[in-house]
Amino acid sequence: MAAGLEGRVALVTGASQGIGRAIALELAKAGATVALAARNEGKLAEVKAEIEAAGGTAEAFALDVSNEEAIKAGAKDILAKLGAVHILVNNAGVTRDGLVLRMKSADWDDVLTTNLKGAFLLTQALLQPMMKARWGRIINISSVNGELGAPGQANYAASKAGLIGLTKSLAREFASRNITVNAVAPGFIETDMTHVLTEDQKKAMLGAVPLGRAGTVDDIAAAVRFLAGEESSYITGHTLDVNGGLYMG
Repeated sequence: MAAGLEGRVALVTGASQGIGRAIALELAKAGATVALAARNEGKLAEVKAEIEAAGGTAEAFALDVSNEEAIKAGAKDILAKLGAVHILVNNAGVTRDGLVLRMKSADWDDVLTTNLKGAFLLTQALLQPMMKARWGRIINISSVNGELGAPGQANYAASKAGLIGLTKSLAREFASRNITVNAVAPGFIETDMTHVLTEDQKKAMLGAVPLGRAGTVDDIAAAVRFLAGEESSYITGHTLDVNGGLYMG
């Protein structure tokens, strides 16, 4: 196993697949004990087994970040079993796409509750141990669409832009306790969500990317690994764009 995060406990939400799974594998590879959180317990068990087969350590926790009581109970359970959470990666997210004129208020609420409020509540539930230890890393997974906007994704883009604002505010509040708070904003990344796009849709999207290719989940995981370690100790309140040049803020 690679060195760097030994002795640290990392919690990754949405860890059952895609970007979350890749982040969990990368942090475990770096030596962290990884708390895997998501709603799909079967897939979580698979990720846990994969980490352990590679020599890492992981525990799986069923967690619905759209439910406030579930977040409180889940955070308590994780702390009881693992003793601490030093690194929190708020990755869990959903989409409910639709044009604003037709978007149901329930679709707005579902996305904002899961993507933004869930990250706020879980962070709040885990801040005290980080403050006591005077060390912490909070990494919020935003999106290029939170910076650019996207037609048909007013709810999703608002939630991801909100994460950037939350990141900056938390960074200012907790810098004195040596807790850094940063965001990673992926661009067009190859995941199960993008596999459903037609070739014409993919071609149009890639045409706007200066590097001319889609990113991978491993590109995002590497960025999170950097922000989770000591190498990034003087970086806080920052949004790290991993998008091939699609957005240059």
